[in-house]
Amino acid sequence: MRKREKGVTTIGWLFLLTPIAILAYAGIRLTPVYLNYMKVVRAIEQAASDNRSASDAQPIRTAIDRHFEIDMVEFPTTKDITIKRDGGAWQIEAAYDDEVPLFANVSLRVTFDKKVRTAGSGGE
Repeated sequence: MRKREKGVTTIGWLFLLTPIAILAYAGIRLTPVYLNYMKVVRAIEQAASDNRSASDAQPIRTAIDRHFEIDMVEFPTTKDITIKRDGGAWQIEAAYDDEVPLFANVSLRVTFDKKVRTAGSGGE
């Protein structure tokens, strides 16, 4: 009488582990992009809280630039950050896309859009 083997074969393991390996590799490739996004968010939030009563956008932009230099943020640049007056407060927006190559000609594209509003100064 022959014994039947039970379990997953090598080819079965390959079919099971390939999608998991691709997802793990994508996560590894996306980690620096999200860490950079967290630095950008922290920079614009700190600039907004430090410059609540700014009369124009230049001190806010300078504060963001200073935070980008300290945290070594190369993308987006301060030119990509939109600062506009919204009533008595300033609205700072970082809206940008980042792309990271996955393998061969396949890339992952991530879209970020963060808006921060300073506390209203009541000046205007």
